[in-house]
Amino acid sequence: MANLALLRGQLDSAEKLFKAAISLLLAGDAKQDDNAIIEMSLKLASIYAARNQDQQAITGYKFCILTLEEKTATQKDLPEDVLPAQEKANTRLLLGLCLDSYGRYLLTRNQPAVAQIMYERALQISRDIQGETHPQTVILMSDLATVLDVQGRYDEAYTYVKRAAELAKQTKHPEEHVVLNNLAGILMHKEDFLEAERVYEAALKQARQKGDDASVQRIQKELANLATRRKAQTP
Repeated sequence: MANLALLRGQLDSAEKLFKAAISLLLAGDAKQDDNAIIEMSLKLASIYAARNQDQQAITGYKFCILTLEEKTATQKDLPEDVLPAQEKANTRLLLGLCLDSYGRYLLTRNQPAVAQIMYERALQISRDIQGETHPQTVILMSDLATVLDVQGRYDEAYTYVKRAAELAKQTKHPEEHVVLNNLAGILMHKEDFLEAERVYEAALKQARQKGDDASVQRIQKELANLATRRKAQTP
């Protein structure tokens, strides 16, 4: 019910339900570092972020990350017969999810340098456990490029987003058009306007084929912005 309330945007209801569920688990035999509790705590942090309750959001994100860092460090050397490798991997992936979520939050709060650190760590975890071609790894690569782009580090951003676009095409990623849109934006910032236009058009075609109306509108807006920039630089 809590997840459904969150999906529907019923934040007050979702908050109460998540808190009640956490209290119920803690009243039983669950520990504070139980993955289920961390998952719900992360969702609470996202609720606070959506309400612009920044101090509570930051406290929540940091609790999740620090708790999982301690947990993964403790689990690292445990033998397979004590803790299966898959459970260790699940905890590390949850840490990656927390880092990713906190990175997105920091980017919206104009802290790209700190967000970059979160994305780099999340990307490394995803690469280590799921491999470079996993859909989540590809998106994290593109997101890291966005953070670098915001900081004006266009060449570094291009390296990451170009690789993400290659992998998205190779694996037929369901959000390839989103990655292409990001690639085109970075090309525009590098003032490679012809290539940016070509990539935007490819992204637009895919977005239309997939019925992603929001992306279609966003890409059309970016194409108009590109045309304006090209015109401004024409002698």
